[in-house]
Amino acid sequence: MKIERKYMAHYLNAAFGSGTASYVRLGSDLEEYSPELSANVEKKNNILGQTSVVIDSYQKQGEVAPYYAEKDDPLFEKLQAIIDGDLTLDNLKTDIVEVKLWGEASTGAYPAVKEECYIEIVSYGGDTTGYQIPFNVHYTGVKTAGTFNPNTRTFTAAG
Repeated sequence: MKIERKYMAHYLNAAFGSGTASYVRLGSDLEEYSPELSANVEKKNNILGQTSVVIDSYQKQGEVAPYYAEKDDPLFEKLQAIIDGDLTLDNLKTDIVEVKLWGEASTGAYPAVKEECYIEIVSYGGDTTGYQIPFNVHYTGVKTAGTFNPNTRTFTAAG
């Protein structure tokens, strides 16, 4: 029996809202990238001893660590600009695309969801393995469904 594995790829827009999108695939030197969902959970007990549970939202976040700086990588250049300029607020806003590689490809493009996010640099520096800039991706929940072509690194909104 053959086991068919499902794969997802994540592409971060290194242009950060300035000009044409420049998607960089997360994964070099990463063992995994798994966004975490922190639910807003409210539990209530009534006088009968019953518990009701309400989940009304999620706070989604992903960690990119380690992230090794590589020459001519547009994501490294933007992360370094954030560090050098002490950038905050909308200067940290970009988008990330989750590409469902198990979906049916149409002309090289796979089903995908683009989501607005903010980048938080955790630290920077390094050792003998190289210069590192680990960072967190904070998702806003503003999503656009569409397709993504890994060869051309372009996202096309549905509809």
